[in-house]
Amino acid sequence: MYQKDYILRMIEMIGDLVAAILGKIKTGDYKMASDQLSNIYYDILKEDASYFKSIPEEDLTFKLLHKHNYSNGHLEILAELFNAEAELSLAEGNTTGCIEFSKKALILFKFIDSELKTYTPDRIKKMECLQKRINDLLP
Repeated sequence: MYQKDYILRMIEMIGDLVAAILGKIKTGDYKMASDQLSNIYYDILKEDASYFKSIPEEDLTFKLLHKHNYSNGHLEILAELFNAEAELSLAEGNTTGCIEFSKKALILFKFIDSELKTYTPDRIKKMECLQKRINDLLP
């Protein structure tokens, strides 16, 4: 129970941090947003941001669950971070990066949704927005 409560608190905390990062993106402070994202990867998930960025989409959930022993809570945190990275990439005009991060976030959110079997309107809305963003940006 303690582990589950800890992960839930971490997810809530990440939500607040991501909201602050999105605020930085909206004000055009991309460098600060990028620095904050990089810090969160390492502080919370104990890996450098480049590690997660380098994992191919098709190996994402397997590698994180089986080789890194992450929980669904960790995957949800990572999905939120990928979604923020997608927003940052889009704001910077990096369409390719935006699509890549959006796809990875969508993969993780869908996996979490199927594993937890719990209807969460916020997660459903995020998945719909991610899918729309991907569809709009793909040629």
